Amino acid sequence: MSIQYLVKKAHENAVNKGWYEEPRSFGDVIALTHAELSEALEDYRDGRGLKEIYYEGQKPCGIPIELADTLLRIFDFCGHVGIDLEGALAEKMAYNESRPHKHGGKVI
Repeated sequence: MSIQYLVKKAHENAVNKGWYEEPRSFGDVIALTHAELSEALEDYRDGRGLKEIYYEGQKPCGIPIELADTLLRIFDFCGHVGIDLEGALAEKMAYNESRPHKHGGKVI
């Protein structure tokens, strides 16, 4: 599956589930995306394994699921506003390959 396909499918699903019946600001989208990463951190802090998927009823949970949720939020937004995420990823990865070892010299 291509990134473009996943972007399209994530956005179609969000529309079909009613998530575009009311407008969201860019800040809302960023906060919701950040919330998914925070949920992954909370699973880690609760001692869950990095690859562990567990279930609450039928709902899959865990760090891999929260990371997937993060991507789905990003894919959905890109589909909504027409961002070519696949192209942006390719461009950024090519640039990163050109950077020196441990560029920037920052700690963490």
